[in-house]
Amino acid sequence: MHNGRWWHDSSPSSVCDMLDIALLGTGTMGTAIGRRLLTSGHRLTVWNRTSARAAPLVDAGARAAGSPAEAVRDADVVITMLTDAVAVRQTVVDSGAALALRPGTPVIEMSTIGPGGVAELATLLPAGVPLVDAPVAGSAEAAETGRLVVLAGGEEAVVERVAPLLGTLGTVRRCGGSGRGAALKLVLNTALVTAVTAVADALAVADAVGVDRRTALDALATGPLGGAVARATTTDAAFAATLAAKDARLALDVLGDAPAPLLRAAASALAAARHPEGDIARLTDTAASEEKQ
Repeated sequence: MHNGRWWHDSSPSSVCDMLDIALLGTGTMGTAIGRRLLTSGHRLTVWNRTSARAAPLVDAGARAAGSPAEAVRDADVVITMLTDAVAVRQTVVDSGAALALRPGTPVIEMSTIGPGGVAELATLLPAGVPLVDAPVAGSAEAAETGRLVVLAGGEEAVVERVAPLLGTLGTVRRCGGSGRGAALKLVLNTALVTAVTAVADALAVADAVGVDRRTALDALATGPLGGAVARATTTDAAFAATLAAKDARLALDVLGDAPAPLLRAAASALAAARHPEGDIARLTDTAASEEKQ
């Protein structure tokens, strides 16, 4: 069922039918989500500012749109997975895509833009267009295999309606009203970047005192930083330091003048990362360990 009928159908199972989905943003995570949607049987139209980055999904069966407005015009659901709030506003609003949406078409905002960004977007969408903020926790590989945690915020009835679709991506955690998913994502990312930075500092001390890196990691893994060690040593994640720095700034903006010394230190470390496009685990590549490689 498509062309908007699923949204107005009172049948609880209607959302599980094959949908026409517009995906705006085909970076690393957007592409992984798109692959999952295709393998789940949905029809997918994709748009990306750099059109070449949409090619893998087109090769997998998606249709490429020439503009955001073209992408969303016949969509049952629109998903955005973009860099930041500015990119979301430019893509959804400034491009004219919002005006091309049919009344009642849900917009699922999966980028990390913070609760303020969600609130702004909600005011800019046409009347009758519902918004769900649904940032995710997990890697691109987890997205492709349906193992993400989706942090869904929004009007309860709207979240209920799109939950089965989001469930194809992984576990849906209902966070409350509009912006609550985005808010929890800031909490999780704050914990992530400060913990990985702590591992990096511990390894720097290990290098300075001559403790083998593997010995240090094995010891750290049994203590309070165990989860952070696992994240810092994973090979299937791609959370660029530049994006993590952006998310840290979002959290600091919310905090205002509050102290938050660990987060401020992590934000500085991310901003100065020697591998800004590499995964945040590269923060643990201390000078001494890099010399040995």
